[in-house]
Amino acid sequence: MAIHHWFYMSKKVFFILTIIIFIASILRLWQLGTVPISPNWDEASLGYNAYSIMHTGRDEYGKFLPIILRSFDDYKPALYTYLTIPSIAIFGLNVFAVRLPSAIFGILTVLTVFFLVRKLFGRSDIALLSSFLLAISPWHIQFSRVAFESNVGLAFNAFGLLFFLKGLKKPFYLLVSSMLFSLNLYVYQSEKVFVPLFVVCLAVIYRKELLSFLKKHIILAAALGLLISLSIISFTLFNEGTFTRAQGVSFLSTETPLLKDTAQKLIRDRQNNDVLGLILDNRRIVYIKTIIASYLSHYDPVWLFIKGDANNNRHHAPNMGLLYLFELPFLLIGIYYLIFGNFDKKTKAFMLAWFFIAPIPASITRDVPHAVRTLNFLPTFQIFTAIGFITFVTVISNIKYQIAKIHIKYLIFALYFSFSIFNFSYYLNQYFVQQNYYYAKDWKYGYQELVEYLKPIHNKYNKIIVSNVAPLDQSYMFFLFYLKHDPAGYLREGGTLSGGFKEKNSFSNFEFRKFNYYDESGKTLFVGTDQDFPEVFKETKRIKNPDGSVAIRVVEKE
Repeated sequence: MAIHHWFYMSKKVFFILTIIIFIASILRLWQLGTVPISPNWDEASLGYNAYSIMHTGRDEYGKFLPIILRSFDDYKPALYTYLTIPSIAIFGLNVFAVRLPSAIFGILTVLTVFFLVRKLFGRSDIALLSSFLLAISPWHIQFSRVAFESNVGLAFNAFGLLFFLKGLKKPFYLLVSSMLFSLNLYVYQSEKVFVPLFVVCLAVIYRKELLSFLKKHIILAAALGLLISLSIISFTLFNEGTFTRAQGVSFLSTETPLLKDTAQKLIRDRQNNDVLGLILDNRRIVYIKTIIASYLSHYDPVWLFIKGDANNNRHHAPNMGLLYLFELPFLLIGIYYLIFGNFDKKTKAFMLAWFFIAPIPASITRDVPHAVRTLNFLPTFQIFTAIGFITFVTVISNIKYQIAKIHIKYLIFALYFSFSIFNFSYYLNQYFVQQNYYYAKDWKYGYQELVEYLKPIHNKYNKIIVSNVAPLDQSYMFFLFYLKHDPAGYLREGGTLSGGFKEKNSFSNFEFRKFNYYDESGKTLFVGTDQDFPEVFKETKRIKNPDGSVAIRVVEKE
């Protein structure tokens, strides 16, 4: 009887999990190539560099099999590019192919979370609900449907953690875990900070289990991890471009007003003989305060549930936060019950450690709070919410009180279920319908139509000059991407000169640079926006965003 009951429950769990994975797949694959409406420049870069490596073994700069992509002079870890090569080989160089690896890893993460949570808590109900909440999560869907390396980084962390927990009983899996965590350093910048902290937490919390093994297992796992990560560590420590990128996103960058403001305050403090001000306005104190404020900003409920990243519309659906409002009460209940409930102490310690180290990589950067750099928060929010919801249901189910012969518990369930359906439906509309209308310009809409227009006529002109000034910055990459320009030919022409704005990039008769209509001679086409054309010129093409605003203009000069 016990065996039959166990088998029945396994079939039930398998059936529910299958439905969850089906939902996750639909939400991540449906209209993948057209929602969001256009690739951003990073997606175009990842795709074209994968295309170039596939055909020539070299990236756009001519670097052979790079582990770091120079890209737009932001020096990205290159693993996502290599993961994109199979889908480009099958489907061709297009938006769907570039986004597909991220979607697949997103689906695999939903599946992994089930096994991971069941391993941590020993309960299928918490595991299923956590997996379901991640499957429908606005935060996770947003980055699973776009070529964001951080989404693959999240998946590798989930895989690595699951194999680590399995390795506590079967040491061989520690090698697999070590390999996954080490490979993750080649995926996304934030992982270079998060993964070491994450692994240290695991080692400290589960030190007794680890030390019970033969030392050779631990030594082998550590050696494998070090061997795999050696190249990325060396490049990070000794390549100037990496430090340039770090400075560019840091709040200590000279582009931010923090240093200038601090210096001005110190001058005033000296003039006023303000001793306390001299102490508090010292740059080291200011740095500490800024880091703490940046860290805490990632726990702001307005950011999490209402607004999302205010500085970047590509990080959330219109008028949506990163989490559902219907999750909020159960998230709080779940955190409380995790701390004070009857769960394993090591599981408690690990879940809280995960929750609190997730924002650390973003805390020393600008534009905080930042949804991409803190994607490793997931699935902690979903796990806490699942615990809170199951706890609440258990408590509320015992209520016998009635109003007009209606059990109050059924009324509570009906109201909550109705609000949850509304919240989820609203999100689906905002993401799959409204996003393409309101956020098209943020997704650099218009390049595909532009390239299709220019492709058959570009040889009729001496040159075609395309603005590389915002909002058309990094325009050269979109042309390479949509033209599927021969990588070998591009490299023979010199390849990319600069991913930034220091030099002009060009190929064929296309030039990508700032221009002045009156300074150019010969039969020329100019591509720009209203700000590039202060007067009325002979316009041959106008591309509009879905909301009717002008995206791109093409002007001819004889």
